[in-house]
Amino acid sequence: MRIGVLLFPADPWPQTVARARHLESLGYAHLWTYDHLSWRRYRDEPWHATVPWLTGLAAATSRVRLGTMVTSPNFRHPVTLAKDAMTLDHISEGRLTLGVGAGGTGFDATVLGGEAPEPKERTARFVEFTEVLDAVLREPAHSHRGQHYTADEARTYPGCVQRPRVPLAIAAAGPRALDLAARVGEGWITYGEPNAADQSAAATEAAVRRQAAILNERLAAHGRPAGAIERYFLVGNTAERPLASVDAFEDFVGRYERLGFTDIVFHDPRPGDPVFTEDPKVVDAIAERCC
Repeated sequence: MRIGVLLFPADPWPQTVARARHLESLGYAHLWTYDHLSWRRYRDEPWHATVPWLTGLAAATSRVRLGTMVTSPNFRHPVTLAKDAMTLDHISEGRLTLGVGAGGTGFDATVLGGEAPEPKERTARFVEFTEVLDAVLREPAHSHRGQHYTADEARTYPGCVQRPRVPLAIAAAGPRALDLAARVGEGWITYGEPNAADQSAAATEAAVRRQAAILNERLAAHGRPAGAIERYFLVGNTAERPLASVDAFEDFVGRYERLGFTDIVFHDPRPGDPVFTEDPKVVDAIAERCC
């Protein structure tokens, strides 16, 4: 099981670099950040742009993988995102994983002046977005004219360091998004059932089992084995708090490893944050035992 940490792009840059280097030195496998223009309770707080922030971390680190968890069509276009991802893959020397998702209904969904799409339309937009992104990253030149996106001989020379392109980790909970992950993804991201009334450990595990069963079925339908895709569980969006202690974290990791997950990602504790309130020292203690 690989362990990663999600950092908010919200701190002064020297503090961010020091924290990322420390986490890398502890042996964590990957570092992630959200891709938003503004986010929830941080809307009127410092919040830096994701791609330059990750570019800076690529230059400040040497081993740890970096990723978005996740970027979305809410304010991204697949052609410009592909160019950014290709360039970041070069700067990081092949350490980028591009996490992508459908996008939520928060501030980013309306910041450009449009209406937030209904769930069915949001999923359809996400499928087209990811298909275009996949093609532009793979092909020397790609053209597309669809319901949501147009590309006219889009190019990403010289191409990605990682071949045939940077890996895509697709956030998916419903059947259509899980099919997309099975068809084009190298990774699958979940934290359980979005907006579930029951966020208990048992309910979350049950939701994940249902999702994994659909994913495995769709992988088989697309001629891919179950092990063809890495499986990321994002900690911190349900009632369970595995960072309460190292023992709690080890128990959590063991349960999700038995569910077939290859990677666990948790939010770095933030003093003053009302949700991620764990003692930051637990991050060092987890690394000593688990990394």
